Formats: sequence, C-alpha cells, structure tokens
Amino acid sequence: MDLGFTSVAAITVICYLVAEIVKDTRLDKKWIPAICGMMGAVLGIAGMHLMPAFPASDYLNAAAVGIVSGFAATGVHQALKQMDNK
Repeated sequence: MDLGFTSVAAITVICYLVAEIVKDTRLDKKWIPAICGMMGAVLGIAGMHLMPAFPASDYLNAAAVGIVSGFAATGVHQALKQMDNK
C-alpha cells in the first residue's frame, strides 16, 4: 500500500518549525503564512526529487503540494485573518 500523501507531513512539520522561529524575530507576524507557503513550495520541489513516494511528478504540482502543506502549518484561519488586517 502506497500512501504518498503522508510524505508531505515532513513539509508541514518543517514549515511549522520555521513559523515558530519567525515568531521569535522582529519580523511582523502577518508574514508568517506567506513565509510558510513559500517555504512549502521550495520544500515541495525538493521533496519531488528526494522522497520516493512524493505525490507529484512535475514542478508545478510539487510546488502546489508544498504550498498547501506550508499553509497547513499556520492554518487557513490565520491566513485569512492576516489578509483582513491590511
């Protein structure tokens, strides 16, 4: 049984760690969802090459999987909350 989608949990965990680190800096917290999304995209593309069961085989889908995993680290609620606080 191949559960390739479980390999993206690593991306979510890494993005969560990055978000926790960013919280301890002077950077405005409104940037955390964007940072996690971009970090997820980079890790998704890396994961396509490094993880044998990664659920994407092209760059665009790998980036999309990574972005979704990155946003999962911060939560959709927080992303929407930050967009409303312009």
